[in-house]
Amino acid sequence: MIDFQNKKYLKLSPLNNSEGEAKVGYILADGEGVVATFRSMRDMVIFTNKRVISVNVQGITGKKVDYTSLPYARVQAFSVETAGTFDLDSELELWFSGMGRVKFEFRGNVDIKGICKMISNYIL
Repeated sequence: MIDFQNKKYLKLSPLNNSEGEAKVGYILADGEGVVATFRSMRDMVIFTNKRVISVNVQGITGKKVDYTSLPYARVQAFSVETAGTFDLDSELELWFSGMGRVKFEFRGNVDIKGICKMISNYIL
């Protein structure tokens, strides 16, 4: 679950979208598809064409999983920070109506500008 007190997912690394589809395919709505998938340790963040899905693996065995759905329709604003010369990480902040801010930190060379464009297409 996204911790709305901490509001941060650290160091997300890109994964193949087929892994995201395998993890959340059964909860996707008709016409919804995975467009980007990222992993942070055991957890995942999956961007679809309708929402962001946070997958929080819990417990020692990892059999218990929490899915949090953050629909683009609830995004009021967003901010993107690109990677620099010495700071190779990039960041995405989304402000959700009624929930507050959620911050994602991406590791290495993630196409943050592409993610920004994708979100713009879905919320504007």
